[in-house]
Amino acid sequence: MSIVPAEAVSGRAGTAAETAQPADGGPAPLAPRARLLPSLAAVYRAQLSRARVARIPLLFVATFQSVGIMVLMRGVVDGGDEARAVVAGSSVLVVAFVALNLLAQYFGQLRASGGLDHYATLPVPPAAVVLGAAGAYASFTVPGTAVTAVTGSVLFDLPLTHLWVLVAVIPLSGAALAGLGAACGLLAPRQELATLLGQLGMSAALLLGVLPADRLPGPVAYARDLLPSTYGVEALARTFDAHPDWAAVGLDLTVCAAVGVVSLAVATRAYRRAAVR
Repeated sequence: MSIVPAEAVSGRAGTAAETAQPADGGPAPLAPRARLLPSLAAVYRAQLSRARVARIPLLFVATFQSVGIMVLMRGVVDGGDEARAVVAGSSVLVVAFVALNLLAQYFGQLRASGGLDHYATLPVPPAAVVLGAAGAYASFTVPGTAVTAVTGSVLFDLPLTHLWVLVAVIPLSGAALAGLGAACGLLAPRQELATLLGQLGMSAALLLGVLPADRLPGPVAYARDLLPSTYGVEALARTFDAHPDWAAVGLDLTVCAAVGVVSLAVATRAYRRAAVR
């Protein structure tokens, strides 16, 4: 066993302490705050891993619900604009089920259980937490939405040519609905109210999105225009035409994108407010 002189130990310790202390004797500077994109990627991976266990039941429930609605509507809808509305609305309903309903429940539970305190201690921007969770939940909707759109197109004899537009419809509709769901969960004073708001939002997406617009009463049709998922439904429904109006499709997707930016900004502000309480 070697013996180290006390002077040498104290000398090294003193040197390390002097190195750690700033020259002016003030407090040591804090580490730089994490940037948005790396923080977003880390939160997204963590949320995706955490929810992976529930992925199969989640996809089954969301997809089975939408396919079941199309099968029921097949008995009363023959084709034309009504068939396009049913298929497009049922496909976007998968996104609404996860991004709006389940995300509202998740953030409501997180706030009620004090889980926001954990995220508040992390050196990540609030936007990374909201966007990461929203992106992880919205990612689960991709297979179910694609299966629902293909199944509905075959069921109602609609063309499959332009279903590639789902590449834009899913993320843009998901962003708009996920921001709305996160805001409901973070702003609701109680967990039960957050769950109720998520359920009401999904019910609105079901009734106002799946039913053809010309079958709705006047006041209800105005409410349909206020629902973010409506523009994703309209964009997808237009692509079932033989010659789609791509300018109108682009306009609908632009509205989805704008609503998504606003709703995610509101959710981020709600997160800041909830995390500091």
